[in-house]
Amino acid sequence: MKKFRKVLDGLTTSSPGGTMGSPSSGSAAGTPTAAPTPKEIDIQETLVSENFQMCKTVRHGFPYQPTALAFDPVQKILAIGSRTGGVRILGRPGVDCYCQHESGSAVLQLQFLINEGALVTACADDTLHLWNLRQRRPAVLHSLKFNRERITFCHLPFQSKWLYVGTERGNTHIVNIESFILSGYVIMWNKAIELSTKTHPGPVVHLSDCPKDEGKLLIGFESGMIVQWDLRGKKADFRICYDEAIHSAGWHHEGKQFMCSHSDGSLSMWNLRNTLKPFQVTFPHGKIQKDGRKESCKPILKVEYKTSRSSEPFVIFSGGLSYDKAGRRPTLTIMHGKAITVLEMDYPIVEFMALCETPYNNEVQEPYAVVVLLEKDLIVVDLTQSNYPVCENPYPMDIHESPVTCTAYFADCPPNLIPILYSIGAKHKKTGFSQKEWPIAGGLWTLGCNTYPEIILTGHADGSIKFWDASAITLQMLYKLKTSKAFEKPKPVEGRAADLMEEDPFAVQMVSWCPQSRILCVVGISAHIILYRFSKYDSNTQITSLEVRLQCESEDVISPSDNENNPCFSESGSNSPQTHHHHPASPGSKTPEGNKDTIPCLKVKERMVRVPPGYQAELVIQLLWVDGEPPQQITSLDINSAYGLLAFGNCNGLAVVDCLQKTILLCMSTLDLYGGADPYQRLTRSPRRNRQSTSGLTELSDNQQSIDMERSKSPTSDHVNGHCTSPTSQPSAGKPRVPMGPEGPRLTRRGPGRPPFRKAQSAACMEISLPVSHTEVGYASRRAMLQQFHGVTMYSHDEHHSTPPYSWTDKESRENSFSRSRSSSVSSIDRDTKEAITTLQFGESYGRKNDALPNPCLWVGTSLGVALVIPMSIPADHEERMEVPVTMGPSGTVLMLKGSVLRFGFLDCMGSLIQSPYEVWRDLNGPEDPDRVRKRKLVHFSPSSSQDSCGEGHLAVVCSERQAKVILMPSQSVLFVHNITESSFVLRADVVSVSNSVCLACFCANGHIMTLSLPSLRPLMDVNYLPLTDMRIARTFCFTNGGQALYLSSPTEIQRITYSQEMCDNLQEMLGELFTPIETPEAQNRGFLKGFFGGNSHNFDREELFGEASAGKASRSLAQHIPGQAGMEGMKVAASGVVGDLARARIALDERGQRLGELEDRTALMMNSADVFSKHAHELMLKCKDKKWYQF
Repeated sequence: MKKFRKVLDGLTTSSPGGTMGSPSSGSAAGTPTAAPTPKEIDIQETLVSENFQMCKTVRHGFPYQPTALAFDPVQKILAIGSRTGGVRILGRPGVDCYCQHESGSAVLQLQFLINEGALVTACADDTLHLWNLRQRRPAVLHSLKFNRERITFCHLPFQSKWLYVGTERGNTHIVNIESFILSGYVIMWNKAIELSTKTHPGPVVHLSDCPKDEGKLLIGFESGMIVQWDLRGKKADFRICYDEAIHSAGWHHEGKQFMCSHSDGSLSMWNLRNTLKPFQVTFPHGKIQKDGRKESCKPILKVEYKTSRSSEPFVIFSGGLSYDKAGRRPTLTIMHGKAITVLEMDYPIVEFMALCETPYNNEVQEPYAVVVLLEKDLIVVDLTQSNYPVCENPYPMDIHESPVTCTAYFADCPPNLIPILYSIGAKHKKTGFSQKEWPIAGGLWTLGCNTYPEIILTGHADGSIKFWDASAITLQMLYKLKTSKAFEKPKPVEGRAADLMEEDPFAVQMVSWCPQSRILCVVGISAHIILYRFSKYDSNTQITSLEVRLQCESEDVISPSDNENNPCFSESGSNSPQTHHHHPASPGSKTPEGNKDTIPCLKVKERMVRVPPGYQAELVIQLLWVDGEPPQQITSLDINSAYGLLAFGNCNGLAVVDCLQKTILLCMSTLDLYGGADPYQRLTRSPRRNRQSTSGLTELSDNQQSIDMERSKSPTSDHVNGHCTSPTSQPSAGKPRVPMGPEGPRLTRRGPGRPPFRKAQSAACMEISLPVSHTEVGYASRRAMLQQFHGVTMYSHDEHHSTPPYSWTDKESRENSFSRSRSSSVSSIDRDTKEAITTLQFGESYGRKNDALPNPCLWVGTSLGVALVIPMSIPADHEERMEVPVTMGPSGTVLMLKGSVLRFGFLDCMGSLIQSPYEVWRDLNGPEDPDRVRKRKLVHFSPSSSQDSCGEGHLAVVCSERQAKVILMPSQSVLFVHNITESSFVLRADVVSVSNSVCLACFCANGHIMTLSLPSLRPLMDVNYLPLTDMRIARTFCFTNGGQALYLSSPTEIQRITYSQEMCDNLQEMLGELFTPIETPEAQNRGFLKGFFGGNSHNFDREELFGEASAGKASRSLAQHIPGQAGMEGMKVAASGVVGDLARARIALDERGQRLGELEDRTALMMNSADVFSKHAHELMLKCKDKKWYQF
């Protein structure tokens, strides 16, 4: 613990972090106020570096790019391998584990050591790994790297410790699972094939032992050759040379016949009594054509041949469809007797596996389900019902149903929120599932004691929003909302309008949710905002629509007189903040698409609509097209239920909407927000050539008068053009749209270097690599990141030396938009970019230095590193609030930071986090009840409510992409400054609660996750966790309370992490047990005759055959053994905790009982032998008793 004391002086703006090369952080417009009386703030910080540790907790969703599948029929757990080297192990809900190979190589095949708590993985780098599953976080015990051969297929017989490994050269090697050492026994390809064969048989594609005799190994080569190898005699029993390539094979459980699938779409059946030709060849999907020939079919990639006691055998295979039927979806075919059922899949089939009652391959299999691994889904087909229904999947495998475009994470939500959302969402669940329970039910998971309600929101490209219950490291979908239902269906368009049309017009770009008031605000990619309120009842409603013209024009030349007559922001108390401007038509100019002026991108439903219970749309706000140019995307949003206000901004300016009165309170350009306190010296913008004389062109210079003129102008509507007028807005509630002023035709200014409207930035296109500049550190990646975030070019004052990526050349810019001026300002104008609103925050604060009491304020952060405070006057009475307009206007307070402002946070003078005020939720559609409270119930967290001992004021935490500051309000004195990074930039920042205290958490583009203490900004943790490789992570990374965070690790998976030491300590108890002690099912009694005539499989001793004593050692250059992290004793160590102790005790008791039973049997045999020997000795003694010595 450490105490920080600081004597505050209102006139002192220096800080412990050193001075900056920017204007003073405490500067404000107007005359400076008198210095307040110095006060002593005593804040006791409790967080230390030992409170933080970075750790991955759990991964949700479908494994990205799956490649392999395995199932343990005794433990009933499933393993899925991926192309990136990941392995997901799934059991009952809550048992979900993710493992990652360090090499990152694709997983080719998976093999469980059935009921042993271990897994073998074969990777594309020709390495075998043995994973220990008897611990909550699996670890690699051994690795074996093949140096000279490529692994193609693996097979591990049940209850065997010898693994068969087939290679690309056609050889078969044998690996001891316990020691992970290669045996000297090798089946060479040239020994397996006939000597007369002149061609190489190809890679090994199949290995399996005969169910009747484990000493016989069936080897399938890609070329079509099949060999049964006698392991004892080290020779081939038979060889089959088939014309078609082989993909897979499957045995009948009696071991007398097997089935193969081929590349021509055929299935061949072979009998061991006659292997000269197959006794049956079928083309399941090949019909006979008119000319008598069979249709050519696609390969059957895999076949499984499973028997049943009560019915005909099951033949299950994938592929085999005819080529002539183009466009057919991937299929899984189930042949049961004469019935053939074809199941069409939504995605290509990666792998499938039949689930059987017994793990023994020499018993009747009795398949009850088929697990089908698709490219983007996992399904289980119930084989016990004739219509083969699908079992309901309990895992969150549909996160990627539509591409995820944004995420939000809320910890410690109101406890009654999850049951309500679940009850409403359950009404819309899909039906038609099998009545059988999900068969993958292995492992053990219990609800931990340190759990609290957590909710994750995901926004998607189709406009849907999903609410997920993320409590106790699980994930379950609660409720799904479709935002597209608020709009009419877009009509198909052609020509240039089709190029400008967004591929996913309803894609969710940003969400703002208040769990206490249950108000949801959604920002879409078509520059629209939807406000939702929650109700448990359905209702008939008409959605109110507001249309805002937050777009900069490029028409008028503003003179000093114009600047004097037009104020830079609306007066406080003005009901209509927007200003009407008259734009005379320019000679010869016209609008190519007049129908694209002053209209929104989407059309809101104007009729009364019936909405079901749940989130119901109340208000839609849309930005308008101007001059045939689409509106810029919204870059920031905040909503406050207590104030009833919604604020949003983009690269053109800021707008504030009254959600209760459905009116627009403020619509203002970014420059107008400064008033007279603009801290930057901005370049003048060249006027249009037809609006000025020649002398004006030649004498244009960067004088102070033009700079003063520039302060009152709005940002540009084009990324490059330097002309603008103030933005306007227009409310609309089902009424005809009325232009804000008479406007003539205008020239569309789209240059050849500027791309169509966000066409290449569709929300569904998430795989975009982020360029990183090594010469200009922190610039190239930041600009590229912002373009992918918002589709706009933003400007930061530490990046003013570079040209925007979508800029025109100087020649094109001057010819299209500027006069041919020889002034030095022209090239500067071409590089001019926009100042965007990057973050917004409502809260109780002080708008000016001389404020005595806190008032409702809106904090505004821009891409230039400027933080502005806009005070508001909100009527306190409920009736007045619904009638009297809210007044607001810029105060002139300007605070400066390095880089774009990302986040605001507020602390009281005791160091506690001040939450934003909110309105307690009330159902507006509930039944009429005289006792029901109709007035709004507000909960305020005033900065001065708990500060009687330490005086008035509060601390404002402001974080930008490079710097963090703690500022005392209202004096605006900077207490602490910390430069977060110089070589990179911050992507996400948030003030979060950890271990009953608060800190500032930051995620940088270079992969570092940092935490800073508050208010001293002392570094507590800096971990190089995850380098930013694509925009998906930047879009979806978010922090929450409790020391947790999440991001989209792949297009289909959500990765949750923690940076809290306390949660890392409790994580072992929260995770599920993968291995549980289960007795292995006993093999069926084969009977005397079957045992006598059925072969000598039980006499087969693999240890004697493959051991070092008989087979010798393998070549050292063939494979290299690599010890794993878990060590040699890892397999003997069970999971930690009470469950692990019980498991060890039970296993020890089972082993002890087994040994005692064996000892008892051996003792009985010895006693029996002793009795027999005693009897024979007695008989011999009696026989020889009377004989003489010479009679012997």
